[in-house]
Order: sequence, then structure tokens, then C-alpha cells
Amino acid sequence: MGVPVPGERVNVEPPENRDPRLPREVGSEPGPERPARLSDHVREVLRARHYSPRTEKTYLMWMTRFVRFHEGQSPQAMGSDEVIRFLTHLAVDLEVSPNTQRQAQSALVFLYRNILGRSLEGLERAVRARADRPVPVVLTLTEVRAVLAELSGVDRLVATLLYGSGLRLSEALRVRVKDLDFQRRQLCVRQGKGRKDRFTTLPGSLRDPLLEHLRAVRRTHGRDLAAGLGCAPLPYALERKLGPEQARSWAWQWVFPASRQSVDRRTGAGVRYHLHPSVTQKAVRAAARAAGLHKRVTTHTFRHSFATHLLESGTDIRTVQDLLGHRDLKTTMIYTHVANTGPMGVASPADRL
Repeated sequence: MGVPVPGERVNVEPPENRDPRLPREVGSEPGPERPARLSDHVREVLRARHYSPRTEKTYLMWMTRFVRFHEGQSPQAMGSDEVIRFLTHLAVDLEVSPNTQRQAQSALVFLYRNILGRSLEGLERAVRARADRPVPVVLTLTEVRAVLAELSGVDRLVATLLYGSGLRLSEALRVRVKDLDFQRRQLCVRQGKGRKDRFTTLPGSLRDPLLEHLRAVRRTHGRDLAAGLGCAPLPYALERKLGPEQARSWAWQWVFPASRQSVDRRTGAGVRYHLHPSVTQKAVRAAARAAGLHKRVTTHTFRHSFATHLLESGTDIRTVQDLLGHRDLKTTMIYTHVANTGPMGVASPADRL
């Protein structure tokens, strides 16, 4: 059924029974078969501005929750006061994190500013979520080995890349063949968080396993080409600039492709996307349990461990900042609180007793 749209009921019902309060695209009239919906216009604008599919899904989710919180009122009939009430509800009643509240606010500001053509005033009156900043969960080197030992195949390759290169899961899964430079032992992260490109280290220990994996991927790609398929979706307008044949070229294929073909939402053509994040997430959680760890281990824990272990080995914090792709050094400095044997690497005096 997909992501619910603002004002849309979750249950399936005939069009004639749908709630007449359903929001529609601004300035448009309902067609003979299906009324234009506000969510369709939101998708069009997000895609025109090159927002990621993940952001599109998240923004629509928050718009849906906003409408449901106000009992199905159309966003056109609401404004700043209703947005403030919703943001306050998130902070006071649901006790969400500051990042979650900011995400919801960004989605609603986008809706009113870019879709409805209205500005939201006075949002600072909303009660703000408590700005608690938890210390990241970091694994020891022994724990990293234990978790990786419980993984195999592609799951182990992806997890090792997360730890060895400090990648976010989405960044690792979006790596293409052309982004790997085995000779220089570096990996190019394309359009990471904040739409920034960066280079990070490529573990030398992954050279042979990755090359063997790529040979298997290339065989699959060859079978796709023989079947008239073999396309990997290209970002933005590159297919027009470089030519449609580039989508079938080996250089643009995903390093970690999905196991089956999908349909491109833009063109309707058959394509092979990258591996779905949930596959690796489930595998890592199961591996941590099998390894007997009592910490909350996620795929992002490998990135935290990468940064902490680099600082413990004496790597300059500015270098770590560049490898992680942090805009602000303060974000990187949180790892100094868990490096070595204690906060800021200070050993307890009790250890000298």
C-alpha cells in the first residue's frame, strides 16, 4: 500500500467512499478518474529538487502524522498554531529527541513554504525537546572481531566496510564499482550526508574479498545484460548527459546489488537497485546476539568504533573529521569522550593502586 498520504485513510475503500477532506494539489481540479492529491505534488517538488527517496518517505510520514494529530484537517486550513501544537506534542507527550523534532519541523516547513506558498511564523514558541546527547556505543577491537566472525558473505563484507572505512550504512550500499580505488586504497563517497562527496580509506584487508565479490557481481550483471536488463539507476540527469548506455556499464553498477530486479519509479523500466538496508541491519543485530554482546549494536556502531579506534591510535582529530564527513568538529569531538580508557583518554588513578 505504500506510505500513507496526508489525510488519506489507511484502510482500502472505494473512491466514492473516501473522506471528502482529503487534501488536493493546490490550484488543481479533480480529474474524471482520480482527484489530484497534495501528496503527489509534494513528491513532484521533492524529486525536482533532488531530495533522496528516504527523505521523501520521511517527509510524507511527518505530514501524515501532522494531519492525523489534527483529526484529518487539511493542511490548507491550518497554519502556524497547529504546527506549534504538533511540535509541542512531540516534545512533551512523546518525549522525542531534538533531532526527531527538528526533522518533523523541516518536513512541515517544506510543506507550507514550497507546496502551499505560505510561511510559518513563531515556531520558536513550540516547546523544544530536551537536548540530551548520549555517548555513542563503541565496540572494542575484540568485540568487533567477535561480531564480524558471526557474519558471512555479503553481510560480512558490508559490515567490515562500515568499520574499516567509517561509512554510514546508506553510504556503503550506494558505493558503485567506479568509486573503489584499490591502488590508492581509497573509496569515494558520493552525495553523503549534506550532499557532499568525500574520500575515505579502503581497508587493504578487503582487497581480495572485494575483488572476488565483484567477479560474482559481474557475472550476474552479464546475465542481466543478456536478458536485456542490467541497468543501475543513475543520479539526477546523468542518463541524459552521458547517454542511456551508461546505466548498463560496469563502472556504474552497485558494489552490493539487490538479489532481484525492481522497477524504476521514474521511468517504469527494469533496474537493479542496491541491497536493502534492512538486510544488513538484521544480520548485524543477529551477529551481536550470537557473539554474546550485551551492548546495543547496530550498523552505525561500526562507524562509531572506526572513529574512536582511530583517535586511540593517535590519528589527528581533523583527519577523522574529514574521513567521517562531519561539517562541524564538535560532532567529531564526542568520540574523544569514549577513546582509550575513559573520558578524554584519562586513566583512573585507581589503576595505579
